[in-house]
Amino acid sequence: QVHLVESGGGLVQAGGSLRLSCAASGSIFSINAMGWYRQAPGKRRELVADIGYGDSTNYADDVKGRFTISRDNAKNTVYLQMNSLKPEDTAVYYCHVNDGVGSLADDYWGQGTQVTVSS
Repeated sequence: QVHLVESGGGLVQAGGSLRLSCAASGSIFSINAMGWYRQAPGKRRELVADIGYGDSTNYADDVKGRFTISRDNAKNTVYLQMNSLKPEDTAVYYCHVNDGVGSLADDYWGQGTQVTVSS
């Protein structure tokens, strides 16, 4: 089992910044993709950004240019720097990790961290 611990959420005014962190621990074999998803009340969970082992990145259109995802493979940690935050960014943010090889790879989720952006 891989355990994910998130930190960095909170309340911020529109235009402000937050940095989320997610550290993986436990029976890690080989972490592939790491990423962040979010779920606002009454909405589906959606991808915010993800990053491959080779540092290739993918962003949702509405966060491009404002959010930056990065990872530290030595620490098994993924970060999400969020700038120019908007009220519509308010959601619970979940860390996601894919660990393993081929068909044996599994997906793991963090417990979620609340991000609230006030107008």
